[in-house]
Amino acid sequence: MASRYLETYFTPEVLAAQAHYYGKALFVPSLGEIDPLGEEEQEFIVRRDSFYMATVTSNGWPYMQHRGGPKGFLKVLDAETLGFADFKGNRQMLTTGNLTASDRVSLFLMDYPRKERLKILGHARVLDAKDDKELADKLTPSPELREKVERLFLIKVVSYDWNCPQYITPRYTEEEVRGLVAKLAERIKELEDEVKMLKGK
Repeated sequence: MASRYLETYFTPEVLAAQAHYYGKALFVPSLGEIDPLGEEEQEFIVRRDSFYMATVTSNGWPYMQHRGGPKGFLKVLDAETLGFADFKGNRQMLTTGNLTASDRVSLFLMDYPRKERLKILGHARVLDAKDDKELADKLTPSPELREKVERLFLIKVVSYDWNCPQYITPRYTEEEVRGLVAKLAERIKELEDEVKMLKGK
């Protein structure tokens, strides 16, 4: 666990709640300004095909949005920076607007089959894709999507935390299910061929 994550969230109110329910508050030492992403975190991120991102409105309400795309569309630019291309959508511009009031974001990444989840804190900024075509090309997950890119999100990582796998219900994508079924189909064919061979003797 990266220390800055808990240091950020363990406010006086949270510590008071811990003391009330468990008799004492947890102590987390301050170990630096940021926690760069390690190799394990980076590998986990580039395997994802979706994540959730929370921002805060100027009137204080949290807003959570789902982002999806091809595997690896959330790109690790370096150990302290993430980026992704934002496509034409419903024109509400909620996340983009929120970031003009506060650049703080929280990302929630899930791997349901393996019951793993990674939470990331960061500061985000939005760029118009027309203003940086080279970066837009770099962040676009596939060439056929390039014309749909309107904005670019860059996130400077502050810290992260791996959550406990308890109570995560495994879920599988169509691609994952096809992979599992293909193995079963292959084994069934092997057994059918074996039965035919034995019957022929």
